[in-house]
Amino acid sequence: MESQSSLQRLLSGPIAPGELAWIGLRPARRASMIPVSAAKLAPGEGLEGDHYISSRNGPRQVTLIAAEDLAAIGQFLAGAGAQPEQLRRNLVTRGVNLLALKDRRFSIGPVILEGAGECAPCGRMEETLGPGGYNAVRGHGGILARVIEGGEVRLGDPIERIEEDISTVLARRRNR
Repeated sequence: MESQSSLQRLLSGPIAPGELAWIGLRPARRASMIPVSAAKLAPGEGLEGDHYISSRNGPRQVTLIAAEDLAAIGQFLAGAGAQPEQLRRNLVTRGVNLLALKDRRFSIGPVILEGAGECAPCGRMEETLGPGGYNAVRGHGGILARVIEGGEVRLGDPIERIEEDISTVLARRRNR
């Protein structure tokens, strides 16, 4: 049996849990984000009420960004601040490094997600954040995720990386 490399051990190391700090839905392309206190996530689809739900079954079912990254983006824009609505992400987290969830399964309250990659900025960042917006978001745009197990998330829900085999977690949840 091959042992893990030092890097693999570090990447699999413990991470502190976080919490859900903001939820936003966009009912149509280019529509304003609507902040909500709770939202339902459908497996394989995304957030109910968000325009992406009916159009994709790929990695961009849900977008997440850390509140800490919003603060960094604001600093890169000379302290102008960055709001979740401007970056058009669905969920804002607090206290958890989202890159530690990339390519991993994690829970937000009762929902299970799988990190599907980094969420790179688009050219629209110049429009919403002003000159330099695109470069301010580079490396701080958050992650994309797929919905594995649906349910309702609420502000304040805990966010935890799942360390166990997913089939064990799902079986335990269904037997409750």
